[in-house]
Amino acid sequence: MAATFVIAQGGGPTAVINQTMVGAVIEIQKRHPDARILGARHGVRGIRDGDYVELSDVPEEQLRRVGTTPGAALGSTRDKPDAAYCELVLAGLKKVGADAFIYIGGNDTAGTQQILADASGGSISFVHAPKTIDNDLVENDHTPGFISAGEFVAGAFLSVDLDFRALPGVYVGIVMGRHAGFLTAAAAAWRDDEDSGPHLIYVPERAFSVPRFIDDVRATLGRYKRCIVAVSEGVSTADGKSLVESIVPPDRLERDAHGNLKLSGGDLGLAFEHALRDGLPGTRARVDALGYMPRGYIGAINDTDSHEAFNAGAFAVEAAAQGGGSVALQFDGNKTVMKLVPLSAVAGKTRHMPDDFLKPDINELSDKGIAYLNRLVPGKYQVGKPFV
Repeated sequence: MAATFVIAQGGGPTAVINQTMVGAVIEIQKRHPDARILGARHGVRGIRDGDYVELSDVPEEQLRRVGTTPGAALGSTRDKPDAAYCELVLAGLKKVGADAFIYIGGNDTAGTQQILADASGGSISFVHAPKTIDNDLVENDHTPGFISAGEFVAGAFLSVDLDFRALPGVYVGIVMGRHAGFLTAAAAAWRDDEDSGPHLIYVPERAFSVPRFIDDVRATLGRYKRCIVAVSEGVSTADGKSLVESIVPPDRLERDAHGNLKLSGGDLGLAFEHALRDGLPGTRARVDALGYMPRGYIGAINDTDSHEAFNAGAFAVEAAAQGGGSVALQFDGNKTVMKLVPLSAVAGKTRHMPDDFLKPDINELSDKGIAYLNRLVPGKYQVGKPFV
């Protein structure tokens, strides 16, 4: 009897998540030409509702075009399945005779796969294929989606630094990153020298203080006549509360199905604008939230990222044959290699940016942090030195 594979995408879309889906489909077509391949629309919700698209006979040429397109072609979801929801998902998988379920996403997605695997009794192979621009999956050196998003962020901050050399002032760019500061740190990947921005980097791994922030900006202005700041949306105060929680009344806080706070809305930007207005009156300042743009920008799809995402999908098919688990991208000292690790090693866990990626007692990247980013997001442009 021919095998049946179910594939779905979860969490925030990226520039290369479709490559992982396509990599899996093409690998299944090659290994199991008679297999049925079902793409669940909008993640586990599609499995629960029996909403699928047939992928078995989609021509490779068409699949390749989908792979080079940002966003989640199958649709995504942030549903957090509880026990009852998982029973419905398992019933949906059994109804279509699924032998394997490949779910592409971050640590919440890995958590869903762990719950389903524990409840299934081993009748179905559950595979988690990695995806997240936050770069926060344990067991991974880096994750598909991060490099392309990092390239966008690096280019954005290089560009804004040149802008503020011409018209000096303060610029604060708020970057996605709830618990990990890797993407915010990528703002410094294309710095030309210590005079270049971003001059200050604030990440969730270090406590944030508004008075200290103003002092840092004032000192940087005194040194460079301008100050370019990259700040993670998830920065927290010394009491462990996210900055959003500290400035937004409890009745106005918004959360998703996973209990995660909405971070990058207007309130956070306004907080920085007010802090700069009150702490540095009369200073030209601009605060922007980069928002969703970095995660799926068609103009910054990195070739390495795209290739690795495709390979992660292909490896997920091999992982299904081995009984399931989580696909991990690891660095062997020379190149990225795929490894299969237990779902329990990844599910619900967060990889934080190492403390030694930042200089001690100052919000700048260390040589080690720069080396890591330069390996993944090498500079693409040669920029002439301005005359000012």
